[in-house]
Amino acid sequence: MTAETITTAADIRINARWVIPIEPASVILENHALILQGSRILALLPQDEADRDYRTRETIDLPDHVVMPGLINMHGHAAMSLFRGMADDLPLMTWLNDHIWPAEHQFIGEQFIADGTQLAMAEMLRTGTTTFSDMYFFPEIVAQAAHDVGMRAQVCFPLIDFPTAWGSGPEEYLRKGADLIEVWKDDEYITPAIGPHAPYTVSDGPLGDALALSEATGARIQIHLHETAFEVTDAVEKFGQRPTARIEEKGLLGPRTQCVHMTQIDDSDIERLTTSGAHVIHCPESNLKLASGFCPVQKLMDHGINVAIGTDGAASNNDLDLFGELRSAAMVAKAVAGDAAALSAHQALAMATINGARALGREHDLGSLVPGKLADIIAIDLSDPFLQPVYDPASHLVYSNHARAVSHSWIHGVPQLQEGKLTRIDVADLMLRVNDWRDRIRQYQAQ
Repeated sequence: MTAETITTAADIRINARWVIPIEPASVILENHALILQGSRILALLPQDEADRDYRTRETIDLPDHVVMPGLINMHGHAAMSLFRGMADDLPLMTWLNDHIWPAEHQFIGEQFIADGTQLAMAEMLRTGTTTFSDMYFFPEIVAQAAHDVGMRAQVCFPLIDFPTAWGSGPEEYLRKGADLIEVWKDDEYITPAIGPHAPYTVSDGPLGDALALSEATGARIQIHLHETAFEVTDAVEKFGQRPTARIEEKGLLGPRTQCVHMTQIDDSDIERLTTSGAHVIHCPESNLKLASGFCPVQKLMDHGINVAIGTDGAASNNDLDLFGELRSAAMVAKAVAGDAAALSAHQALAMATINGARALGREHDLGSLVPGKLADIIAIDLSDPFLQPVYDPASHLVYSNHARAVSHSWIHGVPQLQEGKLTRIDVADLMLRVNDWRDRIRQYQAQ
């Protein structure tokens, strides 16, 4: 046997009409094969070369599909899916003070978090997300739920000045949060992180403690920042400085920091973001629905700031469809910049993949289809009439795609979605629990 005839054994071969690897940027490969070995990508090569060089125990033919990295939803409150549509068409502070916070006081507990998180994961997996970031109560329940399903998650424990269902105040939140980091610090699926809610709900002492914990453990910090004009003007009145300036002064603005929303920013804020290496998490649909404002995405990117994307919670969006979020992001970016070329389709796809991986500090493992990286992969079927004809699959994914065209996904090389069906979540059983919560919340609203 000559060297030319030797083939390599592997686990799975995925043949695709198109592959968008994300790295290199703006590349679309045609008629390529992705070779998986265990939890990682072994090779990406033309199908005729795969015929020659590899033999696999399973081959999946996707002749009308785009294959790309799984999407990374960098901000949300998963269990709030059970509040979807409960209090619409209201400004942020009215929505929070008069509806969401009272409902949370009434219903939040371990079972609510477990059921709401599973509902969110079912929706996200069905629409192409393979990694999500969560900031909500009972993070230990969220972490376990995601781990049990085999979905990747950055789980941010909440830090806020006042008591909640999860604890009596900052001291208890930080103690529980340190335990969360210790328990999950080496897990393949779960990345524990610190979630100070916002500058207007967290005082200087707990912010300093959050920084100390981050420096001691390497944990990322995710914070709602510059979400509304009121937040900025209120901060200037109370502290004599803009929220980013205060966060920078306290040492929290750095390469481990994920700044969520950033709709109300000026050149001084951009300079601080650029100098610090902090990341911005853009949530366009939540910002639009709550009339919070517009994040100048193209301007941030032009300054070299890493911009990832998130849906926010389903209570303020009202879905967790990240492809839909990309469409909104691209459209809004063009209007804000006054430039139809702003935030191209390829740049939008990068926001939901490699940029999210960078914000997580996991760009070496996630966010692109590069040999050696983890096999977190999705396939989107473009054969339906509403996606025809296909000239540019990247354009279709951002501007034309309906997320239910996602047909397959793998996380860590394990199938999570096959022919549009979830493999690890019992949807029928989940819906029974969701309907029970719906009835209870309806009864509460009627009081």
